[in-house]
Amino acid sequence: MSRSYDWIPKTRLGRKVLDGEIKTMTEALNSGLPLRETEIVDILLPGLEDEVLDVNMVQRMTDSGRRVNFLVAVVVGNEDGFVGLGLCKGREVGPTIRKAIETAKLNMVEVKRGCGSWECGCGTAHSLPFRVTGKSGSVSVTFKPAPRGIALAVAKIPKHVLRLAGLNDVWGFSKGHTKTTVNYALASFDALIQTARTKITRRQIEDLHIVSGPIEIIEEPESPPEEKAKAESEEKVEKEAKKPEKKDEPEEKETEKEKKPVKEKKETDDKSNKKKVKKE
Repeated sequence: MSRSYDWIPKTRLGRKVLDGEIKTMTEALNSGLPLRETEIVDILLPGLEDEVLDVNMVQRMTDSGRRVNFLVAVVVGNEDGFVGLGLCKGREVGPTIRKAIETAKLNMVEVKRGCGSWECGCGTAHSLPFRVTGKSGSVSVTFKPAPRGIALAVAKIPKHVLRLAGLNDVWGFSKGHTKTTVNYALASFDALIQTARTKITRRQIEDLHIVSGPIEIIEEPESPPEEKAKAESEEKVEKEAKKPEKKDEPEEKETEKEKKPVKEKKETDDKSNKKKVKKE
């Protein structure tokens, strides 16, 4: 998978990704090598979505006056098993948001999904496989698997985190001072990290239908153009063979149309002859 990029990798993991030795994000995270370049995530996970959770203004008093900084929290994910959270401080909002997105890409985590609710037995990876808890500061968050159709029964901040992780049905419970958006987001992200760290057995994978990372969709390989052309020609021949012969029908219709005016002429001649006879 050699691609022509202007990016020159500086780490061992980046060189392996550029050379094609590592082709998926799961392989990159399981390689044991540190993820220190955002270009790796851009190559392995194209089409990432980002959501700004909080922009908080922080003021500090100095001898020269007040200094204003901005603290930005951003979550990034592909809605299919990978999510990351990033925090950054800066004097301007725009550049700070970009830095926060880059740090979120470097904090990417692979989330385990499944069908862990006793009320549901659909067998699809639409929820969490088990109960998880995360904590940050005074905020503690607990996520439980929910049956299909419940949707994300959580607050606004964890809803963005769960949605970008690819979870559709979750029960949420929180404690502490949840008005601090940064701690609330960090606690939600910590709960999802617990899904990746929890060890599971093969029997649990089969019973709870656990999927780690993206859901594999098997696509049929496309046939070459020559085979497509042959198949299309064979289909056309079969259709033509199945069609009934309808060549004689139009001639019969024409003869019927020709007969009609002759009958009409005879009727008019008979009427005229009867009138003549009456006059006589």
